[in-house]
Amino acid sequence: MLAFAGNSLLARGALAARAIDPVSFAAIRIAAGAAILTAVLAWRQGSGVLRRPPGSWGSAIALFAYALSFALAYLRLGAAIGTLILFAAVQGTMIVGGMMGRDHPRAIELAGLGVAFGALAYLLLPGLGAPDFLGGLLMATSGIAWGVYSLRGRRGGDPLGETSGNFLRAAAICFPLGLLQLVSGHASLPGAGLAIFSGAITSGLGYVAWYRALPGLSATQAATVQLTVPIIAAAGAMLFLSETLTARLAIASVCILGGVGLAMLAPRPGRR
Repeated sequence: MLAFAGNSLLARGALAARAIDPVSFAAIRIAAGAAILTAVLAWRQGSGVLRRPPGSWGSAIALFAYALSFALAYLRLGAAIGTLILFAAVQGTMIVGGMMGRDHPRAIELAGLGVAFGALAYLLLPGLGAPDFLGGLLMATSGIAWGVYSLRGRRGGDPLGETSGNFLRAAAICFPLGLLQLVSGHASLPGAGLAIFSGAITSGLGYVAWYRALPGLSATQAATVQLTVPIIAAAGAMLFLSETLTARLAIASVCILGGVGLAMLAPRPGRR
């Protein structure tokens, strides 16, 4: 979750300052993630892994759709409403996907989700106007894509291999866009640096950890625990952007963390 929050802070910093265009940010982010993860995987298993990388095209398409829609949406949405739309879409996708896969949420999981999501709405909704329609659609698309990517990761397997292969395939999808952005896009050195760090560290290595954790969580638990991301991101904004702690943020943080804890108490099949 720290890595996910880091991605939000890095993307906001780069795009709000217009240090890079969103398409270039997404392309560089994915390419950097592919480079670092493929290097680590090749060091562990040998260069032969590049001829037939793990992962799947389905997960790569979901990863690409998430990253591109996320970057494009933040040009049209404020951070608060964008976060709310993103995580609402993630949770809805994962819960519906879990139910379709016969991973039905337990009552305690639904209670925890309700508490956490209600607290997030309390934090973000008051004072917000109607969001930009296209921006909202893009962010909802990003949330759905991330939900699909997370659901696919619950199948298990080698987290490093799967994530490396997914990033490598997503980078191949990004390649034509990258060539186009060399002509029509813009990327300053600071903007590109933030995209590289986001891709290599908070995305690439962070998603390996996420894929490692997913098989031990139900779909509802995995959806609920991600509600901690806006709180972590808000704390990061206070530390690095000199924002102040409000009573609303403190109350919402306690409720969100309590809801996540409640959902995590639900027993998993096979767990003693």
